[in-house]
Amino acid sequence: MAEKEVEVIHSWSAPRSLSTSLLYSFAQRDDTEVLDEPLYAHFLKVTGIERPYREELLAKMDSDGDRVVKEVIYGPGEKTYRYCKHMAKFHLPGLPSDLMKKGKHFLIIRNPIDVLASFNKVQTASFFELGLAEMVKIFSELCEIGKPPAIIDVADLQKEPEAALRGLCEDLGIPFQSSMLTWEAGPNPIDGIWAPWWYKSVHKSTSFKSTREYPLPFPSEHYDVLEQSLPFYNLLRSFAKRTSSFRKSLSSPLPSLPVPANEKLLVWVGDELMTRESAKVSVFDSVVQGGDAVWEGLRVYNGKLFKLDRHLDRLFDSAKALDFKHVPECIEIKRAIFSTLIANGMLDNAHIRLTLTRGKKVTSGMSPEFNRYGCTLIVLAEWKPPVYDNSEGITLVTATTRRNSPNNLDSKIHHNNLLNNILAKIEGNLAKAGDAIMLDKDGYVSETNATNIFMVKKGHVSTPHADYCLPGITRATVMDLVVKENFPLSERRISLSEFHTADEVWTSGTMGELTPVVMIDGRVIGDGKVGPVTRRIQNVYKVLTAESGESIPHTE
Repeated sequence: MAEKEVEVIHSWSAPRSLSTSLLYSFAQRDDTEVLDEPLYAHFLKVTGIERPYREELLAKMDSDGDRVVKEVIYGPGEKTYRYCKHMAKFHLPGLPSDLMKKGKHFLIIRNPIDVLASFNKVQTASFFELGLAEMVKIFSELCEIGKPPAIIDVADLQKEPEAALRGLCEDLGIPFQSSMLTWEAGPNPIDGIWAPWWYKSVHKSTSFKSTREYPLPFPSEHYDVLEQSLPFYNLLRSFAKRTSSFRKSLSSPLPSLPVPANEKLLVWVGDELMTRESAKVSVFDSVVQGGDAVWEGLRVYNGKLFKLDRHLDRLFDSAKALDFKHVPECIEIKRAIFSTLIANGMLDNAHIRLTLTRGKKVTSGMSPEFNRYGCTLIVLAEWKPPVYDNSEGITLVTATTRRNSPNNLDSKIHHNNLLNNILAKIEGNLAKAGDAIMLDKDGYVSETNATNIFMVKKGHVSTPHADYCLPGITRATVMDLVVKENFPLSERRISLSEFHTADEVWTSGTMGELTPVVMIDGRVIGDGKVGPVTRRIQNVYKVLTAESGESIPHTE
């Protein structure tokens, strides 16, 4: 058969990543010839690294990288495709640029937890030997020259071999052949000299399906290498999810965001800014272990943070009530808040969920004695207009879930144990209402699951005592405005029927501002429209937020 120019397919991987299985798979194709690590001898010659088979390999295999690329890898052949299996660490400086610029390339990745569990059979595990940093470098180089490679994860290949191979072939622009799914057990003529040291497991296999249900015990001596390697694997894995045809076919459509601009946020966690997807806390953090944290909601208006000091005062009071240790200084928290807002370019119409957890524990458990790292600070800023319909109003239903009594968990502590409120919100959702009213233990109205509540009867404004509810900062602000606007105001016990028969009702909160209520439990409030007192207080509140607050520092 006459030789002709072939199309070269390069696979790049770390050791123990089923790269030999893929080599065998491609060898089953009738249109493909395969090469097992053609740059291995060049790698050993240049690096001087020892292997048990080093001398034999250098004697039998061409170690001139330039010649191997030009004559072996890209030389003429008899078939349509030539599949070249490479270890990422073989990608050494000085090789011809054609190695990367020509041909089709893809990366094979595998969780280093699985790789390291069986690595020490021939050589000692190290960050260099795993080659994940070089994998990222190869990925970056190919992207830079306009050839972003497909990435296939071994876990996907073992779980659904045919679907993963079909996706890979689609990414490479070659037809899938079902012959790729199986091969004969035992040594293969295409094996490299190193096969007796490395290929014992693959020689027992006939397909990609794993025979092991559970992983091997992880060697603790490899833990440091694992910590070094995982970020590189996770980075490549994230691109695999976005770029591979197989992963796209598996993925459900991403949920839409209420505000699409929030897709690319920078979030403050601990002492640094992180991307939305990387913004995480430890599984040992108290907020995970027991909802052991305190929080505040803040709004940004016209380059200013409204009532910032009042919110921080309450945050510190809550932290003190829960006996948090090593709480950050006020100036540190302000710096984190301002840094987050400036980095996101959020100078208006933004909301901050500020969380302070008791911090990370040294072991799981309830006792704060295990918290020895200090508090964890989270600044989550989002583009977020008021979350309710403040023009036309909302409906409320009364929940059967009662508001916490101070006998149980004092609502004056602005804590993250919100299941009580969430249960009430579920009732509201099931009733298709905007929110749910929560009663105290005696059946009087306390607040809604998320806001404080006010009512108007014959021009008189009333709001429940804050015995069972959080005395909200927006609530206090609204109470001041009611008095300034010369409306009589009382803070008292209010029964549910009084709200049912009120002339006007509104709720108040930082996230939603002042929200008219037009129906409660099926009863129309007033004439079912936003009342004059409500509208007047809304307007003066809007003026106040536009004029006051702590300015966000200007940056060049």
